[in-house]
Amino acid sequence: MSKILDNIPSLPVAELVENVMDWLTDSFSSLFDFVQKSGKSSMESITDLLVMIPPVVFILVIALIAFLATKRKFGLAIFSIVGLFFIYNQGLWEELMNTITLVIFASIIAIIVGVPFGILMAKSQIAEQIIKPILDFMQTMPGFVYLIPAVAFFGIGVVPGVFASVIFALPPTVRFTNLGIRQVPRELVEAADSYGSTGWQKLFKVELPLAKSTIMAGINQTVLLSLSMVVIASMIGAPGLGREVLSALQRAQVGNGFVAGLSLVIFAIIIDRLTQSFNKKKAQ
Repeated sequence: MSKILDNIPSLPVAELVENVMDWLTDSFSSLFDFVQKSGKSSMESITDLLVMIPPVVFILVIALIAFLATKRKFGLAIFSIVGLFFIYNQGLWEELMNTITLVIFASIIAIIVGVPFGILMAKSQIAEQIIKPILDFMQTMPGFVYLIPAVAFFGIGVVPGVFASVIFALPPTVRFTNLGIRQVPRELVEAADSYGSTGWQKLFKVELPLAKSTIMAGINQTVLLSLSMVVIASMIGAPGLGREVLSALQRAQVGNGFVAGLSLVIFAIIIDRLTQSFNKKKAQ
């Protein structure tokens, strides 16, 4: 049996993928160049704007947002002040701003793309059967693999980092949007139909408001997954705290790597608690 299997020629999957990538790169090179240049310019502008804000002001604003978002509880606000001051004290403030820019762009793009696809899955059984295996593929494929097409399309820098982050972080928003809309009580949907609501009215006035809590949970996961790609994206030139972790790894600098990693953890906790508090506030 093994001899029969050995005689079967290997499928030219790698060659096929290479040919498709070459065709895409050649056919849409102008589009990729435009996206790369405009995206890089936009993200550098956002980063420069964030860097211009005095760190003390930035820290206090985040602390105020945390204080208000948690119903005037001091826990997250104090943690934000101490954590962000620690990052500033370690000389990683500009790297933090670069990381924030990458996470913001990747998360916004993933949400803009993910929510409509989640709605489509909820409204169409055929669409769900087509999109669900694609999401499974996107979630199980190692994150490093996404760096290959990102570099092929956009070269080295922050834009391919955002591209890879979007692909990696997109599935939770799509899945949770689909789940949230499908969990809306059927009685309420039928009541909306009985009042003569159009499809758009039913979606925006009944289904999305009731599914908001579930959708926000998916957005929370998307933001955190975008942040988790920071270190991986640094391998293709994306700036930020991930680059500091990668540099420490390459030079075997345990202390610097720990500080950069701890800074990422602090930022991740702040982002996670803020998005969760917004979700609880909306759900009430």
